[in-house]
Order: sequence, then C-alpha cells, then structure tokens
Amino acid sequence: MNKTSKKSIVARNKELDEQVKRRQNRFRVLVCINGEDASYEGVKLAAKLCENEVSDIVLLYVRRIDQGLNAGGLQVRVARRNLLEWGLELPGIKYLKRGFEMLLDMNFLGDDWEEHISHTDVFGDPLGDNKVEYRGKNGRRIVLKLKTAPDISSGILHQHELGPYNMIFMGPHIQWTTNWRSMFIPNTVQKIASLAPASVMTVRGICNGNGFLLSTDGSPHSILAKKHGAVVAHALGEPVSILGTADDDSDLANLEKNVDNLCKDLKKDGLKIGDCKVIVGDPVRATIETGNSYSAIVVSDRQTTRFNRFFKGSIAFDIMHLSTTSVLNVR
Repeated sequence: MNKTSKKSIVARNKELDEQVKRRQNRFRVLVCINGEDASYEGVKLAAKLCENEVSDIVLLYVRRIDQGLNAGGLQVRVARRNLLEWGLELPGIKYLKRGFEMLLDMNFLGDDWEEHISHTDVFGDPLGDNKVEYRGKNGRRIVLKLKTAPDISSGILHQHELGPYNMIFMGPHIQWTTNWRSMFIPNTVQKIASLAPASVMTVRGICNGNGFLLSTDGSPHSILAKKHGAVVAHALGEPVSILGTADDDSDLANLEKNVDNLCKDLKKDGLKIGDCKVIVGDPVRATIETGNSYSAIVVSDRQTTRFNRFFKGSIAFDIMHLSTTSVLNVR
C-alpha cells in the first residue's frame, strides 16, 4: 500500500469518527420504507417526534442485490448525479421520493437546506449504495438511503451499525412466524426487533389521540423501559395509561405497588396520565384486549440478550404480532 493510499484511509477513518461523535449528540430516527402505506405513517410519526433541531430522520429502502435492476451502466451513472431526478423506475427510488416530499410538506427542513450526494460500491452490484443528505441551517437533516444488501433484514441491521439510531419505525409484517419457526425463517420485523439495539416500533396507523398504553410486569427493567416509552408518548403529545399484568396472584401486591409508583413518577415529571390498573391473567391477551383501543402499546423484552430474544421469543414479540394497533418495543 502506497503512502497516498494510507493517508486517504487515515483521513477517511478520522472523518467517520467525527461523524459518529456528531451523531451521538443527536436524536436519530430510522424509517424503513417499503412502499406500503403503513411505512409512510412512520414518516409522519418521525416528523412529529423530531420537531426539535437536534433530530435527524433517515429514510431507508433496502433492495436485494440485482433486484429488478434493468438499467445499463451509463444510465446508472447518470442516475447517481441526482437521486431525486432519476427518470428510471429503479427499485425504491419512488418510495423514498414520496417520503421526502411528505417531510417537505410538513416543513421539516424549510427552504434553506443544502444537498449532499454520495455513492458506495457494494457486492459488485451496478447500483450499490446511494445516499442524498439534506442539511438545514437549523441543524436538522433528512437522509435518503437506497441500500443494497443480500436481504432486507441484513440491510437494515447494517444501516443501524452505521448510525447510531435511537428508534426504528417499520410497517407490520403479515406473515409472522412462530417462535420455533422463527429460529430458521424469521420475518424482517422479528429479526430487527430481536437484534437491533434501538427501540423498534411497528406502525399500523397514525396515532389517533387515545394515548399510549404502557404494559408492564413490574420488573425493574420493564419499569425503566416504560419510562422511556412515556417520554416518546409525551413528545408525540399523547397521554399515557399504565397496565400491570400478572400471571397469578402470588406477586400481585408488589406489582400494584410498582404500577402506583410508576404512575406517581410520571405525574411528577409532568406527563398526562390516564388509567392505571392491574390485571391477573395471560399478559399477552390482557395487553392486546386493553391496548387495541389505544394509539400504541409500549412493551419491553423480558429476555435481556439478543440470543434469548431471537431464539426464545418473548411476550413483547407476541404482542407485536397479534396487536391490531401500533406497538413500540423499548430497549
């Protein structure tokens, strides 16, 4: 390796380090776009959640290697010059453009933004990874990322590694597999919710004003996670209600105490609190029956490691699967 190459690598690594440091001081949301309406509800929620000037929104579309790519080399080179002016029906570009236009309509950036385009060759694919970053003078950023990967899940997880991100918004997956089958053929939402360190929200519709239901088993991890979920609800202007669930009466008194303390803590922090109650019975059924009338249900994994979450599943997974409303799984 010559000296010039070494210098360029050192400069690139320094740039990446500075980029990571900058991002760690910002609230970053990754919105996974797949063309379905539910994924665009995620765009709306992200815009509302990121109203302050220290927030960034990244819209991501992952295409499989060579998926539907019929453009020649010359056309691809021309397309890279301006991602939003592609006249080609390349996979994902129209979906990203729709999300970007929604954010502009909501005045997320304003009229003073700057455009920065970058391209990375990956897997020998003729299109590779392409990114357009829009930077507003107020500090906000919108990033459109057309990413190439062997499969959708690995593309999203790799993008998270390039983050970091605080939240991931995804549309629901219809074909949710059982815990046993998920060991071999998990769907995209299951894999991301299992393996991503960030909180994951499956969006099944825009918040309707009924508030967020915080479902807890009273454990310290669950209580802390619900406090984080309450902050998200507060940022979206949603009131919160608390539901404590217990399998039997053996730990009911302790659960009631923890739910009462959580309610008091949130009120002390200035949050709007609705109902606070405890139910004995199957936690999945109780949470779904109560939570489907709310804007979203907030859950958290009992399994503390990625291995356990991926191979053993969890109550949180079952709720994400069976609920008809949006579900936020808090890390």
